[in-house]
Amino acid sequence: MTTFGFQLYSARNFPPLSDVLKLVAKNGYKHVEGYGALYATLDEAGLKAMRAELDANGLTMPTGHFGIDLLEKEPEQALLITKTLGVEAIYCPHLVADQRPIDAAGWFAFGKRLAEAGKRYQDAGYTFGWHNHDFEFKQLADGSTPQEQIFAGGPDLTWEADIAWVIRGGADPFAWIESYGRKITAVHVKDIAPVGENADEDGWADVGHGTVPWKDLIAALKAKTSAKYYVLEHDNPKDIERLASRSIAAFNTY
Repeated sequence: MTTFGFQLYSARNFPPLSDVLKLVAKNGYKHVEGYGALYATLDEAGLKAMRAELDANGLTMPTGHFGIDLLEKEPEQALLITKTLGVEAIYCPHLVADQRPIDAAGWFAFGKRLAEAGKRYQDAGYTFGWHNHDFEFKQLADGSTPQEQIFAGGPDLTWEADIAWVIRGGADPFAWIESYGRKITAVHVKDIAPVGENADEDGWADVGHGTVPWKDLIAALKAKTSAKYYVLEHDNPKDIERLASRSIAAFNTY
């Protein structure tokens, strides 16, 4: 059975981390995914303390999100984080709106930039790739999409596919799995509430309680990809215990 991880960004509004890790472990999760604000500024002692808490709860952190600035400008810090916390796969998670290219050539160049940033980490033995949102699937003037151009510019990049954001971007996730499945090394598993529901949670839902056809998607992902990590995410939950418990119960039926 595929194991299910927990993106700690989902719990950023429910401190302290020590309580979150206990909750996640209690609900049966075996691994968590880190994000920049959680660890980017920690010194070695702080990182070791975080690793000790993970170990104490029987959790690992095989994947992590690392911002482009940290990856490019502070590689020693990024590597200290990965080595101390046991990260195996590094995913660059986002590009703020005012830095996004406006045409195909710009996105192709960004793909090259990502690939160049990732080379040192790949050479050190890490999986390296991109994590999408919705903007990568908005059609450009030439008919292509930013996501296609990123991968064209960085052909060695892997992909942490956030399926719900693919859908929110207006794209067909099954078609993308078919075309780019070879690149998918991790998957964000989250759900979208029916139209008009869960407005106080930005329209997201607990896994299995929304509109995303996860049973069929998991089957497609297992058939077409070598994805090693499946990670729960919810961008704005109002009840972290509910999210954690209901989502893993649903996932374990797929």
